[in-house]
Amino acid sequence: MKKLKLSIVIPVYNEVEVLPLLFERIISVLESCKPSLNDYEIIFVNDGSSDQSLDFLSKLLKNNPHIIIINLSRNFGHQAAISAGLSEARGEAAIVMDADLQDPPELIPEMLKAWHEGFQLVIARRRSRQERGLKLCLFNLFYSLFGFLSDYPITLNAGVYGLMDRVVIDQLNRLTERNRFLPGLRSWIGFRETVVWYDREERAAGKPKQSLLNLLKYGFDAIFSFSYKPLRLSLLLGLTISISSFTYAAVLLIMRLLQINVVPGFTTPTISILFLGGVQLIGIGILGEYLGRIYDEVKQRPIFIVDNILRSTGNKKTNLFPENESANEPTGK
Repeated sequence: MKKLKLSIVIPVYNEVEVLPLLFERIISVLESCKPSLNDYEIIFVNDGSSDQSLDFLSKLLKNNPHIIIINLSRNFGHQAAISAGLSEARGEAAIVMDADLQDPPELIPEMLKAWHEGFQLVIARRRSRQERGLKLCLFNLFYSLFGFLSDYPITLNAGVYGLMDRVVIDQLNRLTERNRFLPGLRSWIGFRETVVWYDREERAAGKPKQSLLNLLKYGFDAIFSFSYKPLRLSLLLGLTISISSFTYAAVLLIMRLLQINVVPGFTTPTISILFLGGVQLIGIGILGEYLGRIYDEVKQRPIFIVDNILRSTGNKKTNLFPENESANEPTGK
C-alpha cells in the first residue's frame, strides 16, 4: 500500500472552545492511520477570529512541527478560508473539514481507504443531521431546490467535508471565481468520485458561527453559480403569463362585442397589474443576482488576503512516524 503525505485544511473563526478537543481527536485518528500515512500537515486558517483561537493555535505550533497557521487579514468567509488553506496544502491528498466537530475526524480512515482504491474525490455525505425545526426544514428545502435547479450532477446533503487528490486540488486552485460553493466546484471538476456516509453530530462546544443570512447567501451562491434554470424559468413564466394575458384579452374583447356580461369594474385590472408587476420584480431580482456576481468577477479582487503564515521554528520538520525517516533520506546515488 502506497503511503502518502496528507494535508488537513481547517478554517477557524472564533472556535477556541472546541480547538483542544478537535486537535486531540485528529491526532488520535492520525495515529490509527499509520499503515497508510507517511507524513501529514494540519493547516489551520485563522479567518479573522476575534477570540483566543490564534493564541491557542500558536501554542500548538510550538509543540507540533506539523501545524501550519495561515492568518488572513480579516474575515473573508468560510469558503475563502478553505481556498486559502488549499492553496498552501502540499500533500498528495487533502481533507477539508470544519472546526466544530460536527464532521467527525474518525471518518478519515474510511476516506483514505477509498483513496487507496483509486478514487480521487471522496465526499462525506450526511445520513442524518442534528438540526431541528425551521433550520432543518430550510436545509431540506435548499437541497431539494438545488437538486432540481443544478445543471451539473452534484452530490446533495454534503458539505465541504471530504478528501481530494492532488490533481483535484491543483485544478480547484486554478478556479478564480469569487462567489464560491466548494461542494459544487469539486464535483464540477470531475475525476473519479465516491461517497462515504456518516451521521452529522452536534457541535462539540460553542455556538454556530454561520448566521441565517450567511447560510442564505451560501445557498444563493450554490444556485446561481451552478444553474441557469432560474433565468429560463423566469422566461417560461413570462411567456406563460403573456399567452394567458393575450387569451384573456381576446375573451374580453369577444364578450364586449357580443355585449355579454359587460360590467365595468376595478378588480380585474388591479389584480392583473399587481400580478404582472410582481412577476417583473421577481425577474429583475433574478437578473440582479446574476449581474451582482458578474460585477464581483469583473472587479478581479483576490478571494482572500494572507496577513502571515506561521510555521514551526524548528530546524527540521519531523515525520509523523520516525521509523519512516530512514526510508526518505537520500541515498547519494
